[in-house]
Amino acid sequence: MNALKVTLLQAYLFWENIDKNLHNLSLKLSTIQEKTDIIILPEMFTTGFSMNAKTLAEEMDGKTMKWMHEKANRYDAVVTGSIIIKENENFYNRLIWMNPDGTYQYYDKKHLFTMAKEDEVYTAGDKKLIIDFKGWKIMPVICYDLRFPVWLRNRGELYDLLLVVASWPEKREQHWNTLIPARAIENQSYIIALNRVGHDGNEIYYCGDTTCLDPNGRVVYYKRDDEDLYTFTIFKNEVEKTRQQMPFLKDGDDFMLT
Repeated sequence: MNALKVTLLQAYLFWENIDKNLHNLSLKLSTIQEKTDIIILPEMFTTGFSMNAKTLAEEMDGKTMKWMHEKANRYDAVVTGSIIIKENENFYNRLIWMNPDGTYQYYDKKHLFTMAKEDEVYTAGDKKLIIDFKGWKIMPVICYDLRFPVWLRNRGELYDLLLVVASWPEKREQHWNTLIPARAIENQSYIIALNRVGHDGNEIYYCGDTTCLDPNGRVVYYKRDDEDLYTFTIFKNEVEKTRQQMPFLKDGDDFMLT
């Protein structure tokens, strides 16, 4: 069956305040009542979606990495979400996949949001990350990546779960709520798309709309507007059953990104 228990934290983020966000998130996580496998946090969960990288960026041995390790160890679960990282004089919007033992993997956001001039501040990644975890293949991506189906294309059944962490504003919520089911159905995978809530320092409002859909596009979880810490279970056999009954993926066109 390969059941996977997931905890989502749709959180309000304090603008460009790393310490306050880590404190608030710690308080929220302290209410977890059951064993979980993965704890998912939003995009740039320590700062909000900020272009102030020179002031806010941390090194890979910084306080947030240490915080993530401590939480992963405490809850015996993976902790994941994206933060601002400085490495080799470049800044990255980097998703960290932190294991309880302190080992980690990371993914650098491929598609940088040019409307906010993210591409002028951050360096784009060029490598996908596929994580083997408890019998699942999981592909984590970040926010704007959701718009680009070629990057997310599940040719060869690369993944069973597409994980999106985001800071996606309410004014484009129709796009968010359309793209999420499209990605689930076309890739015959679960999708978990976690957004933040509240206003940021630019008075942009984020309404959440955090969603989990199964490979047929059916709703497993949905939450709008309010902060929410919620744990639920998804099942690998739903992926296998969908692909056996409707083997669309094998009929996809062959091409590769260059």
